[in-house]
Amino acid sequence: MRVFTRRLVAAAAVAAVASTFAATPAQATGIKPYVKVGYFTQWGIYGRDFQLAKVQKSGAASRLTHINYAFGPVTADGLCASADAWADWQTPFSAENSVDGVADVEGQPISGNLNQIKELKAKNPKLRVLISLGGWTGSKYFSDAALTDASRKKFVSSCVDLWIKGNLPGLTPGVAAGILDGIDLDWEWPGSSGEVGNVIRPEDKQNFTLLTEEFRKQLDSLSRTTKKRYDLTAFLPASPVKVDAGFEGKIFKYLDFGTVQGYDFHGSWEARTNQQSALFVPKGAPDNPDFSSEAAINKWLSVGAPRKKLVLGLPYYSQGWTGITAGGNGLFAPATGPAPGVFANGTEDYKTVKSLPGFKVYRDLKAGHSWLFDGKTFWTYDDPAMMLQKTLYIRAKGLGGAMMWSLDGDDANASLTKAVSTGLWTP
Repeated sequence: MRVFTRRLVAAAAVAAVASTFAATPAQATGIKPYVKVGYFTQWGIYGRDFQLAKVQKSGAASRLTHINYAFGPVTADGLCASADAWADWQTPFSAENSVDGVADVEGQPISGNLNQIKELKAKNPKLRVLISLGGWTGSKYFSDAALTDASRKKFVSSCVDLWIKGNLPGLTPGVAAGILDGIDLDWEWPGSSGEVGNVIRPEDKQNFTLLTEEFRKQLDSLSRTTKKRYDLTAFLPASPVKVDAGFEGKIFKYLDFGTVQGYDFHGSWEARTNQQSALFVPKGAPDNPDFSSEAAINKWLSVGAPRKKLVLGLPYYSQGWTGITAGGNGLFAPATGPAPGVFANGTEDYKTVKSLPGFKVYRDLKAGHSWLFDGKTFWTYDDPAMMLQKTLYIRAKGLGGAMMWSLDGDDANASLTKAVSTGLWTP
């Protein structure tokens, strides 16, 4: 009875907002399918015990158009490199943890996650996999790499050689050629602060455009040889201040699409509970101006981004606070600190928070966000019903699709990915 009731509530949540949105004509006719991008983290195979085999077995792989493999850092010398060669191309996988069900053997040409990507693509021929460069901890030297024409050419050439041509150190030249289908730029952030110690310059804004141009030029040059087209995408901030500091709308001349951060609007680094991924600013929000998906997308549209090249990011994790004593539904309430988490305090995977005992689900359908509260601890909460509401927003706004960070946060049945895929289905 409880399961039936939850399904009924979820269906009602979607129905309540469906009438608010109407698909744009181009999307309604199915002219171009929506992209559905899931991030797979290189390090997830360790403590999280999340391998690409689980992406296949859960049914997630068949419902995605792209996987972004995260991350490849930029070195102090302005080159592309591996952050963990053992994970990328050396570690052997057992039969149980292999996509094809066959154990790796000593002496095979390539192992690691890259070989598993190769196996995953064999089972899902339409799936495209990109290497994501940078990330929060790997963006320190992006500014140096992008600084001059010579440095850009050197950097891009090294990235194409390593990740696209597949010339991996210590292995047969070209052993990984054809495994990856393009490059995703995750520079966090040009022209503004990210991780402490990152190199930042005012000219990063123009240099990022020039960098995307150089990537497009070298990838297209390679295409003329391989007869294969390579994707170029970028991860883009939600903050209007960061957009103005580091990005020009003309980057979309070179990008296939850009994924807009649709999460971390608020988090446990703040002293009161809040939403982390609302579609619209909730009524009664204490901050003005505030962050929302609508504000982020509208900012990108205002600088000239094409709607169909904007892909909205969706979180597969929660932000959490504890020590709340204000009562009520817990939203916008003072908290004493981050809620305890399995891997880090203040954040938790959807697969974990969905089954926490003693919590009540709250939904703000007008603002497009939900949360869990037990009277003391508060978790932001994006469940399948919320994912469906967000896909309706994507359709209504005429956007290009959805991006999800990250696949290891979903449950064993890929419930969130399946909801996104259902909501963005095209004939």
